[in-house]
Amino acid sequence: MIPYGRQDITQADIDAVVEVLQSDFLTQGPMVPRFEQVVARYVGAAHALAVNSATSALHIACLALGLGEGDRLWTSPITFVASANCALYCGAQVDFVDIDPRTYNLCPEALEGKLREAERQGTLPKVLVAVHLCGQPCDMRAISVLAKRYGFKVIEDASHAIGGKYQGEFIGNCRHSDITVFSFHPVKIITTAEGGMALTNDLELANKMALLRSHGITRDPSLMTHEADGPWYYQQIDLGFNYRMTELQAALGVSQMDRLDQYVARRHQLAKRYDELLSELPVTTPWQRPDSYSGLHLYVIRLQLNKIGKTHRQVFELLREKGIGVNLHYIPVHSQPYYQAMGFKAGDFPQAESYYSEAISLPIFQTLSDQDQNQVIAVLREVLQA
Repeated sequence: MIPYGRQDITQADIDAVVEVLQSDFLTQGPMVPRFEQVVARYVGAAHALAVNSATSALHIACLALGLGEGDRLWTSPITFVASANCALYCGAQVDFVDIDPRTYNLCPEALEGKLREAERQGTLPKVLVAVHLCGQPCDMRAISVLAKRYGFKVIEDASHAIGGKYQGEFIGNCRHSDITVFSFHPVKIITTAEGGMALTNDLELANKMALLRSHGITRDPSLMTHEADGPWYYQQIDLGFNYRMTELQAALGVSQMDRLDQYVARRHQLAKRYDELLSELPVTTPWQRPDSYSGLHLYVIRLQLNKIGKTHRQVFELLREKGIGVNLHYIPVHSQPYYQAMGFKAGDFPQAESYYSEAISLPIFQTLSDQDQNQVIAVLREVLQA
């Protein structure tokens, strides 16, 4: 089976992790700050906070921005559920903005229309989570303009997008957002096994997220309510969580960062080959914004079902039966039973639902060989033309 995604672990990665295993620190040592510094310097952000997952990063990002009961968070319906769940963790409400049919990202025009209506009704969001689906950035300049006009904060969910660029600058620099979140899950572009990171240019937000990721505990005398009882002393000054990243994960991340540019470049080579080899098949290949350089975590095609004598499900199942480990990213969040119990229903976000009815993620990862990619194409051609 050729999977849709796969990590690449080298001897250098193994050596880096073993070195930590033989050191004095398995957690809360020097490697996590080093990883944070490497990523922050790479993307051009002032501060980086490594955590145990991108979900944790989204949670503390929302809390740091003051999201709570009575507030609203908006995001895209085409994303993993974590992009919306982070609002519910904070006691806030969730709503969605339909996608652009070309980029599959949150549509700025739909966002503007929804904001105008929300302003009239007094239901504006406090936070918008802009998801860079597949690694392609949203139109962040347009979103930033709307954020300033309507007074909401912006989190970039760049879980798919490290190594990508928007308007010539690396995603993660927070030029058009308050906080950016990366994921380092094994199928992502680089991995720390499990892990995530929140980046910001705001020192106050960085300090707040640092506090929240470690139980709300501080050893900083300037933050304490009274003088320390002794050198052992700490205070819990907020309700935080154990969202810390281990030294082992950070060491793997530092090592993987050495190959990030190489990884993304290879993904672009594979995407270009897909574009060319799929050009005569009844599928729609990904459209890329001319001002962006996608991280290309995913390569999603849309089936032109009116030209295919099979259903979406039949094509998907036949590909898997023939050894092609395709996947579907994502089931629209508003169609999940948990969200339908809140009142969301079919028809609420038609572009997202249309996308879901046609989308299939083909294998793309840095070690995918041309030979295996040719096999993907051959099987897809067989399935579509049979």
